[in-house]
Amino acid sequence: MRIALLHTRIRAEERLLIEALDARGIETDVIDVRSFVLDPAGPGIEADAVLDRSMSVAASRAALSVLERSGVPCFNGTRTLDVCSDKLATAAALAGAGVPAPRTLAAVGEQAALEAVERIGYPAVIKPATGSWGRLIARVSDRESAEAILEHKFTLGSTLQKTVVVQEYVDKPGRDLRIFVVGGRAIAGIARSSEHWITNTARGGSATGINVSGEIGAISEAAARAVGGGILAIDLLECPRRGLLVNEINHSMEFRNSIDTTGVDIPGVVVEHVLERAGAPTIEMAAMRARSAAMEASA
Repeated sequence: MRIALLHTRIRAEERLLIEALDARGIETDVIDVRSFVLDPAGPGIEADAVLDRSMSVAASRAALSVLERSGVPCFNGTRTLDVCSDKLATAAALAGAGVPAPRTLAAVGEQAALEAVERIGYPAVIKPATGSWGRLIARVSDRESAEAILEHKFTLGSTLQKTVVVQEYVDKPGRDLRIFVVGGRAIAGIARSSEHWITNTARGGSATGINVSGEIGAISEAAARAVGGGILAIDLLECPRRGLLVNEINHSMEFRNSIDTTGVDIPGVVVEHVLERAGAPTIEMAAMRARSAAMEASA
């Protein structure tokens, strides 16, 4: 069994995944996707599966679109990548599946974007269709501030920034929830708390482990199905009026700070999911699970 791990930078998550593969005796090709020559007419890649960990959506899409055509299983695949990397596409997928989410509108023109904000009502959240780590998100409380933010986006922003997503502001209780879903199953979750309304840990939020059974796990698993499944992190908001709402879905999740917090071997679960879907023989999977259990017992 051989797994190809695509990357643009080796972060803590990639090191943990490589260690988990090594611990299970899996041959791993660690490939910087920027150095990889793609041949749509060629035989593909000599691997039983591809685990994409590129930080570049464009690089991931280019590589996966070619590799999927060659028949190699890719995690996550292009369908999940395309939906989750676009907040508007995510909102549409959730709406189509009946998964509760904040009310969301979008526009590609400045005046239409202002109209979208007015329809949502104040306060409203303005965000780009693409992006992560809570960047370039603004909460606007009145028309004047909305006009200022939108003028800057349409005057100074890139083409990507000119697709504006407008979302209702949810008065959450000082935290949001991130649930890790692997292979359709909610495996772990954290609550991210902050005095700031943006609670991302990348912006200074603190994390504590939470139970993912019951409604939290069910809505997270439904959200994962809506976008094509795979290896995902589901961000939930706790609305005082409507209950749990799916805010965003991350297709290339970071988890370095959530392993000790949750007590769950997240990279181990990810690796075993990839190996199982790649067709690792039953006896090989049983041996790997036994080694995994032994490592947990000795930890």
